[in-house]
Amino acid sequence: MNTDDGRPKIQLGDYIILQRQKYTKLVKFSNADSTAMLGKEQLELGNILDQPYFSTFKMCPKEELGRSHRGRQRLHTLEICTDIELPNIREALGISSCGPDNRNIIDDGDSQSLKPDDIEQLRDEYNESTKIIEKIVENSKTFHTKTEYSQEKYLKKKEKKYFEFVQIKQPNIRLIAEIYYRQDAERIMSIRMDTLSQIISYSGVSAYGNYLMYESGTNGLLPAAFLNAMGSNTEACLVHMHPGNVAQKQAVLALNFPEEQGRRCISVNIYSVLREYYQGENSKEEESTDSNEHLEPCIKKPKLQNEVDEEKKQKEGFAGQQKDSINNSGQKIEQENINEIESDGSKQAQETTINDDCNVKCSNKVQVPQKWQLENRRACCLMREKFDSLFIAAKEHPTNLVRELLQLIKPSRPIVIFSLCREVLTELYMDLKTNSSKVINLHLTSNWMRLYQILPNRTHPEVNMQSNSGYLLTGYTVE
Repeated sequence: MNTDDGRPKIQLGDYIILQRQKYTKLVKFSNADSTAMLGKEQLELGNILDQPYFSTFKMCPKEELGRSHRGRQRLHTLEICTDIELPNIREALGISSCGPDNRNIIDDGDSQSLKPDDIEQLRDEYNESTKIIEKIVENSKTFHTKTEYSQEKYLKKKEKKYFEFVQIKQPNIRLIAEIYYRQDAERIMSIRMDTLSQIISYSGVSAYGNYLMYESGTNGLLPAAFLNAMGSNTEACLVHMHPGNVAQKQAVLALNFPEEQGRRCISVNIYSVLREYYQGENSKEEESTDSNEHLEPCIKKPKLQNEVDEEKKQKEGFAGQQKDSINNSGQKIEQENINEIESDGSKQAQETTINDDCNVKCSNKVQVPQKWQLENRRACCLMREKFDSLFIAAKEHPTNLVRELLQLIKPSRPIVIFSLCREVLTELYMDLKTNSSKVINLHLTSNWMRLYQILPNRTHPEVNMQSNSGYLLTGYTVE
């Protein structure tokens, strides 16, 4: 649902991104009573329903929770702000004086006269971060003797702590990649945003064609990036192979893709789909045979109705012949035999009816294909048509994977292999150079990114550097 100006609205079931200054967090807005945690702040999300994305909300505390208790989680409701202009904290406080240097400042713990309980009381009395920071600055003994740079650093630290505005953003692949990388880079194989962009560029993903991917655990970041690059109005398909029983799709769900676009990602277990691809119909017969072995004997091979009727006729004919051949003295015995035969036939008919009912139930249970079977069939159809690109991000050694999946790629198509270990890709590079003539133009590259802090009179690299984001081996297939 969109607003009058075309901006989408927040709906139940959507994944949203909460941003408070530079801090971002991904949460799911499941129901009107949902809450989210931002540090020690607990936010009620009910008021954001049907509000446009990228709206700014003000955190309003609820007094009934007794927020004066230090360390206790504070509950806030969100009120939308129509017109908001965040003032410069230094100009708002009217600070004009500063010291020449910090040589005489001693960190003895007594520079702030306000105690923690006093600051908590200020948070109860004032609902604006500017007023709280103003009181903290007034009670600081060393603030006005600090340099201008130290004062701004101090004010930004306090503003970050007492900032009362939250913005609701719509998830995109860049924000999700940054959030996952900041929380736990190992969960996404340490793939930074710059490496992810290189992967998409080298793979040649577009709105047309079929693409093959194998990844062994990135929280769905790589499939989500490929689907995002394909777009919504597309004819492309992605076969996502994974080693586990269930594919990781957290990032795919977080992007709130339309249903049609989400169906273009076919997630299959690599061992299961390759077995069905090579064995074909034989694998289906083996699967049905294996499943019948676990059934009860009475349900496993039930008799058909015509077989039961033929047996009944044979028994009646045999009984008639016996009736003609025996004498009158044996009529009583013969009649007893006929009665027994008829009773056995009725029992068999009843058992056959029960077996037929059991057979119908079991046939319905066995014949209905499960979701993973349907996905395997869809993937096998695309595998027979061949793919336009191959991408592998494996925690294990990728040589066997490349040998197996390379034959499913059309000529003159790109292949991209990602790994955190350079030696692994070096071995694969030599293997493709010496033992395979299907790949040319091989290149082994690594991405290295340095972030800079750009401020007036102080530009320098950031103190905390990001580690290596893996290596890429790229090439093109030939006949």
